[in-house]
Amino acid sequence: MLSKKTKYGIKALAFLAKQPDKNPVQTSEIASNENISSKFLESILLDLRKSGFLGSKKGKGGGYYLIKKPEEILMTSVIRVLEGPIAMVPCVSLNYYEKCIDCPDEDTCSVHKLMIQVRDSTLNVLGNNTLADLS
Repeated sequence: MLSKKTKYGIKALAFLAKQPDKNPVQTSEIASNENISSKFLESILLDLRKSGFLGSKKGKGGGYYLIKKPEEILMTSVIRVLEGPIAMVPCVSLNYYEKCIDCPDEDTCSVHKLMIQVRDSTLNVLGNNTLADLS
């Protein structure tokens, strides 16, 4: 299941992508429009800024803004920053691979085979959608 952090992060990014002037938007405005706790949203926006999706400006007229074009922001990147691995089990993860301790042979594991299909389908959807597709 998608965490609230990821859901809210996507909603905040989509809100910023819809801004016609691309000027900084205060956390409170995003929170109010998207029905998100300001305090929780602030920590999410900080993570997105540290990851290179957002810039921020302090003071009057300050807030957060996209530093990349919405069509350059792949949903796979957003999910990995906010949620972590896309794969449901570590033995099929492309970026966070770990061997499962309870599985002696991945090649004969029925769960492994199924989860590869789930991973590939998920990557296909997320990799073919950008922030621009959500706004």
